[in-house]
Amino acid sequence: MSTDMSVVSLQLGQCGNQIGHELFSVISDDSSGPNRKYKQCSDERFFYETSTGGLVARSVLVDMEPKVISQAIAKASKSGRWRYGDKAHFSQKQGSGNNWANGFCVHGPHHEEAVEDLVRMEMERCDRLAGIFTMMSVAGGTGSGVGTYITQRLRDLYPNSFILNQVTWPYGAGEVIVQNYNSVLTLSHLYQLSDAILVHENDTVHKICSRLMNIKHISISDVNKVIAHQLASVLQPAYTADSTCHYSTNPIGELLSSLVCHPEYKLLSLCNIPQMSSTSLAYSVFNWPGLLKHLRQMLIASTRMEEGIDWTVSSPSAVTSGGEGATNSRHKSFNLSLANLLILRGKDVSTAVTDGFKDPALYVPWLKTENSFSTWTSPVAFNGYEKSATLVSNSQSLLKPLDSIVRKAWNMFASRAYIHQYTKFGISEEDFLDSFTAVEQIISSYTHL
Repeated sequence: MSTDMSVVSLQLGQCGNQIGHELFSVISDDSSGPNRKYKQCSDERFFYETSTGGLVARSVLVDMEPKVISQAIAKASKSGRWRYGDKAHFSQKQGSGNNWANGFCVHGPHHEEAVEDLVRMEMERCDRLAGIFTMMSVAGGTGSGVGTYITQRLRDLYPNSFILNQVTWPYGAGEVIVQNYNSVLTLSHLYQLSDAILVHENDTVHKICSRLMNIKHISISDVNKVIAHQLASVLQPAYTADSTCHYSTNPIGELLSSLVCHPEYKLLSLCNIPQMSSTSLAYSVFNWPGLLKHLRQMLIASTRMEEGIDWTVSSPSAVTSGGEGATNSRHKSFNLSLANLLILRGKDVSTAVTDGFKDPALYVPWLKTENSFSTWTSPVAFNGYEKSATLVSNSQSLLKPLDSIVRKAWNMFASRAYIHQYTKFGISEEDFLDSFTAVEQIISSYTHL
């Protein structure tokens, strides 16, 4: 029997289905190298093998419209390396119209049994379950409304299983007028239901595509490829503190135990370097000291990409004694962390010195630094990069975008804009107020670390 634990994924709505497809494509490409143990561990984690030897993703696809699902299935089959299960998808002919209440109160309850059966079938295929990994947007109707309802049902059905949500934050100047309402409703619910929420911001990923990948006309597919690359850099096999001699068999459990040290703090952000076009990559040379120096500064200055890092921000311990300087530095822009997980992949990984991330000044004083910082490594080069580093962080870095969404949603709510669209499907004004209170509590908790 396999000793590896498998991850069952749930692709919800247009955003979740597109990212899910890109993620399995990256994982499949990355695992096609010569390292047999790495490939075997990755395959068992994310795919199961058919009697004919083909790989099938351990994933359930859900959307209220069939178009995106049929596109994902067709693309996967065309690749020839892997595919989706023949019956591992659910769709309807009617979408949620960007209305969170329609997804959560109508479509979710109406179709819960069908989706639960699909998830159960995927779980039964696993010898051992590592957890459930969901992918969705926070801003729409199906992904966020139906997705939140399904997450709630899964939490009830599998109270002892890990649930890790990956959510995509809308563009600040988004096309959907009610996206801020949907985001507040989604986050307030998911925060109670999941073990952690891994956030990607569309605006940040768009900048990475533009400035680092040098893409002139950026498509949704380009954005999703960057998100998938970052996710795979976390989820692919690695040696951890609990498994120093073999690849970890419990990826989600170890991720959560490294980063979610208190149930009040569940928001995770992610930085990955280097990221660049394949053309530039061919002419670039990287060393661990340089990569880690940049990544540490990205952490403390709360920057998601290498370009435009604010090098004037320093940790309080690095500020000269005199008291006032240290206070100002932290107060203005220093990003305080609860916990960080550094994942290093590639050549000479054993020589990388990670002491810069062990500075107690980076962390809250009420946790021991040894409990706040973890490192995972793999000597296998990741997705074409000879050396790469990913930092998953539970820190204050998501305060600004969170604050912005709540402020915009409050302004609309104060003028009662579009409220009737939600009340007619069963979300009351009191439900809105409860959600605002919950998200403002999250903001307050992180602000007062």
